[in-house]
Amino acid sequence: MMERADSVQKLYTCMRLWEFPDQYVIEPTDGSSGSSLAVSRVDGSMKLIDEVPECTTLRVPKIYTIFGVVGILRLLAGSYLLVITERECAGSYLGHPIFKISSMKVFPCDHSLKSTSAEQKKAEMEFSGLLNVAEKTSGLFFSYETNLTLSAQRLNDLGDESRLLPLWRQAEPRFLWNNYMLEVLIDNKLDPYLLPIVQGSFHYFQAAIGKDIIDITLIARRCTRRNGTRMWRRGADPDGYVANFVETEQIMQFNGYIASFVQIRGSIPLLWQQIVDLTYKPKFELLKLEEAPRVLERHILDLRKKYGAVLAVDLVNKEGGEGRLCEKFGSTMQHVASDDVRYVHFDFHHVCGHVHFERLSILYDQISDFLERNGYLLLNEKGEKMKEQLGVVRTNCIDCLDRTNVTQSMIGRNMLEYQLRRLGVFGAEETISSHPNLDERFKILWANHGDDISIQYSGTPALKGDFVRFGHRTIQGILNDGWNALERYYLNNFCDGTKQDAIDLLQGHYIVSVGRDTAASSQKGGLEAIASFPLALGLVLTGFLFATMSLRQVRYDFRHFFFSLMWASISVGLAAFVRANGRVFCNRPRLHNPPR
Repeated sequence: MMERADSVQKLYTCMRLWEFPDQYVIEPTDGSSGSSLAVSRVDGSMKLIDEVPECTTLRVPKIYTIFGVVGILRLLAGSYLLVITERECAGSYLGHPIFKISSMKVFPCDHSLKSTSAEQKKAEMEFSGLLNVAEKTSGLFFSYETNLTLSAQRLNDLGDESRLLPLWRQAEPRFLWNNYMLEVLIDNKLDPYLLPIVQGSFHYFQAAIGKDIIDITLIARRCTRRNGTRMWRRGADPDGYVANFVETEQIMQFNGYIASFVQIRGSIPLLWQQIVDLTYKPKFELLKLEEAPRVLERHILDLRKKYGAVLAVDLVNKEGGEGRLCEKFGSTMQHVASDDVRYVHFDFHHVCGHVHFERLSILYDQISDFLERNGYLLLNEKGEKMKEQLGVVRTNCIDCLDRTNVTQSMIGRNMLEYQLRRLGVFGAEETISSHPNLDERFKILWANHGDDISIQYSGTPALKGDFVRFGHRTIQGILNDGWNALERYYLNNFCDGTKQDAIDLLQGHYIVSVGRDTAASSQKGGLEAIASFPLALGLVLTGFLFATMSLRQVRYDFRHFFFSLMWASISVGLAAFVRANGRVFCNRPRLHNPPR
């Protein structure tokens, strides 16, 4: 049912990139008989050629082996070709090999810069510098043979005509990470080079249960609509698309049977923000409260169209800063609640604390009826649909990382047990815990899954990962959580603004414009132009150092006491100034200017 037709033109799996002085030439080397692709180094224009041209200069062209063309990005004057230089096999999805991108490289096509103004050159350099951040993007996966953007259920539901389309035409746009960068290749009708890429996670293991062998795959697909970093992308946009929206699919294969269960996570679907300001936990700000019902309704309507019934599980605290968000989310959900749309609040920290995560069984008792009613996809050995998933559980906390992953892994575990009982692999009272090898590998699967999603959004592995990995909290896990929390603080305050700009540029959320961006590159003024946290910290510490040195001299000359007071006052005053203007001293996105 899910095989692609042989008549579809296959993607090139291995190529050679020739770096000539005036052009790059990409030559298929996987045995395909297709034409080579020439990309001009002047303006990035493309054309197909029958053979690689001979070198006309004494300099021998550099040659790279590449495994796919990610796309091409146009900036102010130049274009930039992004290709895959290293890959590794991550496993298989429904019988098709899946690869993870290990390394990417940017090839500039910017010779036309020579004839541009100094301001334009400066702006181009700033934008192209963001591509160095883009090269390091983590969690990118692809397949040459199957559509990784679609769940098994949606793949199974594809019509015969859709199966004949190239993979990029079949792809779900919201999960197509390189959607924007493929546009130039699409315009040039370069189907064999159009490789769909998904950002997320892909993990797989095989386990024996007695004489039976089962395969378990866990896939995450990150939505590109409101993609970004932890503190610079929160909540929903006016269209109802939310930050950190990830579709997680757990697939079990046994004796030709395929069972698939999909869950989703995403930020609280209201207009809210949490702008970094050097404090450990910046305050939550709800925006445009009058818009909340409309934004939430759009979000839920979109989920209904794609997944059917929706159960929203809200794990945030009932009290404190999170309490306002919780209250607004719960009250707004009442406007859209129906037989097919439910809202359940479960105060994770209050019920489970920091160690008693087994109390999640209380939550499962509240939602088990929804899970049993809406089920999962089940295909028999002939690929015939025996059962389908009719609804989805949407889980959120504040970041949709740590509490969310613990909760989703619990739901995934219960659903896998349910499936194994249905197929007769498990007895009525048998559980995953009854099989130590399966239990251990299932925990590791979900822990790695949570780490991948967390690294993409926050920059660090997930907190509380030791419970998912070992089934209980450990001293080492608690220490790791402390270190990761400090690392998140550093990345969120001093690195993520630039990373957010790179994401917005790559995904087409910000389109460069000659008039606007050449002017903007020279507009940075006032305090923002000189604000430097490392410099301010250095001055504060220097002031305290001089204060301490002066204090030591007081016994020889009492005037040093006043010098000590002066230096201490300067340091305290400067520290207070930095604290009061914390937002300006953080690393902020510059393409979409957030409020100060």
